[in-house]
Amino acid sequence: MSITAQIESRIARMRKGVPFSIEGFYELGTESAVQKAFSRLAKSGEIVRVSKGFYVRPKSIESLPGAKVMPSPEDVAKAWARNYGYKLVSNGFEAAYRIGLQSQAPARTIYWTNGPSREFKVGNSTVEVKHVASSKLKWLNQPEGMILRGLSVMEPEHFKPEQFRKVFKRLSLTGSEKERVLSNLKHSTLNSQWRQKLAQVESASV
Repeated sequence: MSITAQIESRIARMRKGVPFSIEGFYELGTESAVQKAFSRLAKSGEIVRVSKGFYVRPKSIESLPGAKVMPSPEDVAKAWARNYGYKLVSNGFEAAYRIGLQSQAPARTIYWTNGPSREFKVGNSTVEVKHVASSKLKWLNQPEGMILRGLSVMEPEHFKPEQFRKVFKRLSLTGSEKERVLSNLKHSTLNSQWRQKLAQVESASV
């Protein structure tokens, strides 16, 4: 089977509308041969290039057969992170908004990563990915991780321990979960002022 046929066969099994990396196909032949095959498939409309090195099988809208659903730049950024094994999290300002420490949503979509900084643009939408220290990426998909990132962009001087009630309620934490979260955050890389605030929260049993 030719390289092009192998690539077409593999792509045909992929979900429409979900971005994928060309790098996963380099095992089928030389980079030049794979890139030429992708170029031909893109020209024929079988795939669409959505960002450097990333493509998608176009997905049609049932009510508008001629229109295509394209992935968001967030989808492409997440595919990039999965492809290279990078961590990817919402930035501190987004985290602060989600847990109720800020009332205004960030104007731009920015992710933090341990990979290189870059931008992903699809159509008129852009997502920025910024490299940060690994200490800011701890506790992925855990409440303490969201709180850590939110607090890291805020000033502790005017922060009242009672504000954590809103945070805990927003995250639907149980009593034991609150204790674990506070204990972990007290031993995190947050500055001494924040650790003092957390100790006050812990002693007040917020």
